[in-house]
Amino acid sequence: MRVYRGFDAYPARPVPAAAAIGNFDGLHPGHLKILDRLKSEAGEGGWRSLVLTFDPHPARVFGHRKNFRLIQTLPQRLEGLKSLGIEAVLIVPFDAALPNLSPKEFVDDILIRRLRARAVVVGRGFRFGRGRTGGAADLGKNARESGAIVVVVPPVIRQGRIVSSTIIRDALGHGQVAQAAARLGRPYEITGRVVRGCGRGSDLGFPTANILSDNEILPEGVFVTQVRAGRRILAAMTSIGTCPTFGGASLSVESHLLGFSGILYDTPLRIRFLEKIRSQRVFPNPEALREQLVADRKRTERYFRRLDIRTA
Repeated sequence: MRVYRGFDAYPARPVPAAAAIGNFDGLHPGHLKILDRLKSEAGEGGWRSLVLTFDPHPARVFGHRKNFRLIQTLPQRLEGLKSLGIEAVLIVPFDAALPNLSPKEFVDDILIRRLRARAVVVGRGFRFGRGRTGGAADLGKNARESGAIVVVVPPVIRQGRIVSSTIIRDALGHGQVAQAAARLGRPYEITGRVVRGCGRGSDLGFPTANILSDNEILPEGVFVTQVRAGRRILAAMTSIGTCPTFGGASLSVESHLLGFSGILYDTPLRIRFLEKIRSQRVFPNPEALREQLVADRKRTERYFRRLDIRTA
């Protein structure tokens, strides 16, 4: 998969493309439906499959959503697009110039002239152009005038609600990893590398891998997780919080890996959240915390025994 960062990096004489436009944060089933249609259109037309996406996210530029956080890092999003067989991704800075284009200028100057889009695939709620005044109907009208086709993909409905990145963000923000997974179509995952911690876990008999993550959504609580370290996939329980029993202030991510002994410093890890065990709370003393950790570990072990899995 070719990744182009900015219009200047994109070929001056590109091959014709079928283009999907969107942020695709989380790559949930609604996004996958759009991308499946993109590949179908590209295959039928003999065009390149191209995703046009934005960084930073428009919501961050406009600032109309408080405490806005992304589900995935950009590398995670690109990895997911590559695994889906997308041929090219163009990452466009969402700066002052782009949102000030009129809907017609966006179609004519960007999609048709710059990208040579022969087909454009978007979701039903797609908005574009100055003041977000353009919608799917405007996109279709302007594209047809230039000889391109527009495909508007309907949303995916789960449990009576449209699957959206906003709903998934809200669930994760409340630590509801099972609800988020039901809408993502897979467990939520963060990435990071192991760094040195303060060693309190080892003192309690629960050594942990302390993970420094670039993910913006770190759901607080104690969770049943799977941790991938290289080719190994390990059962784990992961705590995200401020270590309130010890008066901590900054958020930390700590995974206790069941049945593992070894050194993981600087190792990149992937952590998949399977089930929430409990919320963070203050314990009266370290011994009370240790007793709770024993119970947490037993629940984690039961989870994996019940499903007869240690890997996925």
